[in-house]
Amino acid sequence: MSGHSKWATIKHKKAAADSKRGKVFTKLIRELTTAAKAGGGNADTNPRLRVAIQTAKDSNMPQDNIIRAIQKGTGELPGVSYDEVNYEGYGPAGVAIYVQALTDNKNRAASEIRSIFDKRGGNMAGAGSVAWIFEKKGLMVIDKSKISEDQLMEIVLPAGAEDLTLEGSFFEVTCVPQDFENVKKALADKNVSCESAEITMLPKNLVKVDSESAKQLLSLIEALEDHDDVQHVYTNADIPEDVLNEVS
Repeated sequence: MSGHSKWATIKHKKAAADSKRGKVFTKLIRELTTAAKAGGGNADTNPRLRVAIQTAKDSNMPQDNIIRAIQKGTGELPGVSYDEVNYEGYGPAGVAIYVQALTDNKNRAASEIRSIFDKRGGNMAGAGSVAWIFEKKGLMVIDKSKISEDQLMEIVLPAGAEDLTLEGSFFEVTCVPQDFENVKKALADKNVSCESAEITMLPKNLVKVDSESAKQLLSLIEALEDHDDVQHVYTNADIPEDVLNEVS
């Protein structure tokens, strides 16, 4: 789940489970290969690849795996070519769902993603139906026990951060994607660790979800994220913390 710090606990638990199944590395390899194919294998001149490499390192991917994935993207090693596709739809309670995928078979992927929506109380929609609800942003989530709001502001604002908000027990720092690396480096230089740091799609508006709908929605999101072709799933669901704790 991406895009809101309320999901931090679920994200970390799921990431640990995915890592055991190798799913995290599989998704990272696809992104490394695609980024290298799109913009070249030199991280100094390819920002997307640079972010992908750092994400892979943060996930403890071996350096050899990273190099091989990049070489497959540049054609130095044989490999599968992936197409970037987005799927849009609605989940329980009418929440918007935006899915980003990398696939070697668009027809198969579309059919399987549609089936996941249908079986779990959602429905796919046409291109552009929900994309307008989301904005591409850099997002860093920081435990509020690690630093004061004033100290954090002094670090991130000069580096290009757009906004700093408190969500529960976490600070959320947002910026335009072009400033993501600058803000992240500014935090690292001051030894401020992030719970998560990513280029994500943030919703412009939220839809409140009750307990029953939340269970269905989380089941749908988990099934989408478990699909091999799916890289990211974003939603504008606003699940109250007590409901989130109950269903998780």
